[in-house]
Amino acid sequence: MKLLATKTAAWILAMLLAAGAAMADEGGLTPKVRKGLEASLRMDPATKALRNAIVANDAKAMALNREIVEKHNNLYSHKLDVKGITNQQASGRCWLFASLNVLRPAVIKKHNLDNFEFSQSYLSFWDKLEKANCFLEDMIALADKEPFDREVDYWMKDPITDGGWWQFTVALIEKYGVVPQAVMPETLPSSNTTVMNDVLMRRLRVGAAELRRMHGEKKSLADMRKAKDKILADVYRILVMNFGQPPAEFTYRWADKDKKLSETKKYTPQSFYKEWVDVDLSQYVDLNDDPTNPYNKHYRLRRIRDIVGAPELHYVNVPGDVIKKIALKALLDDVPVLFSADARTDMDRAQGIMETNLYDYGSMYGMKLALSKRDGLITRDGAANHAMLLVGVDVREDKPVKWLVENSWGKDRGDGGYWAMYDKWFDEHVYGITIKKAYVPNKLLKLFKEPAVELPPWAPMNAPLR
Repeated sequence: MKLLATKTAAWILAMLLAAGAAMADEGGLTPKVRKGLEASLRMDPATKALRNAIVANDAKAMALNREIVEKHNNLYSHKLDVKGITNQQASGRCWLFASLNVLRPAVIKKHNLDNFEFSQSYLSFWDKLEKANCFLEDMIALADKEPFDREVDYWMKDPITDGGWWQFTVALIEKYGVVPQAVMPETLPSSNTTVMNDVLMRRLRVGAAELRRMHGEKKSLADMRKAKDKILADVYRILVMNFGQPPAEFTYRWADKDKKLSETKKYTPQSFYKEWVDVDLSQYVDLNDDPTNPYNKHYRLRRIRDIVGAPELHYVNVPGDVIKKIALKALLDDVPVLFSADARTDMDRAQGIMETNLYDYGSMYGMKLALSKRDGLITRDGAANHAMLLVGVDVREDKPVKWLVENSWGKDRGDGGYWAMYDKWFDEHVYGITIKKAYVPNKLLKLFKEPAVELPPWAPMNAPLR
């Protein structure tokens, strides 16, 4: 009887182990699956030749669609009178360069200049300090959350990015004004921000851990803000060491394009903006094409701002064809248009071509690699990650064929710093524009007055423009 029980127990154990093994194999790369994968690949002569070519050559050069390159030209039916290519170098400040470049043509025209450039370094300094303050305030507000709460985790991963948007520029200018580049020029760290950002992130994470401990010890909000001020003093020190001290006032003298010298004049950054630019920034709005959410609605991204108390990033969501019509109307009126796009795909940096399927990896590997705009956002394959300016367009039979783009990657990339964006690339990779209200239909402007639908900070449209 005891032997029978032992055999029965062994049989049951064997059955359980077999069942467990079967369950473990389910969905796994089993020998059967691996044999199927091997059988699916036929190493015929053509496949062998392709493999030999891929392992011995630059795959990007091989995938370049020669038909597109051969048909390309740099002719445009309408071009704006723009001067000078800027260079963000090894920093993620495209949004700031593009935003200031929106304002630059009017300054050049107003003061009869050959060229002019704002100090991006000046606003970058205040942007970093303000972002640090936002992060620390958010850490105070979220101190009661679990350490791996999704929102706490989101901010801890990237406490002080270079990236931003037009609305960040507006908030900075309204608070700090602007200065010419000669007054606060670029430094090596301002143009190559990696090391500085690493130090800033470490200091802010140390500060976040301190604030969370203080909350656990039941310290008051006033005490936590005193601790925050000490952290910000360290941040300020780091920034001054890397950027220099931003001017509270400065003297400036310039020569116009006729070589006529001005008198030396004293300014504050705010008075300089008033006299030299004087553009009503409230007259610009953001329109985005976000197919992951319903169109014709007003959206707001929670905690996405660069100044405490400033409005959170918000936009009206409209289809891409509507955005394109509005951008075209502005360009034909000689108004540059800031736009956001995915700068990671189908861009030939040597010739400045932006066209879909410019690098045809699908044909090279014999498979479908295309995604819809919506699926691209959902899978994180697509994102609005770079800001540039539209400064021209080639219209044929009342339809745009390609668009002239001013980038901030210097003169050595693209066609002397300018790029040709073909219309299909616009459809697939442009996600939004910043535009004067005068070019936006009233029915869309009214949507900005409606309460905004709140989106979380990890929503697809929150991909900081760098």
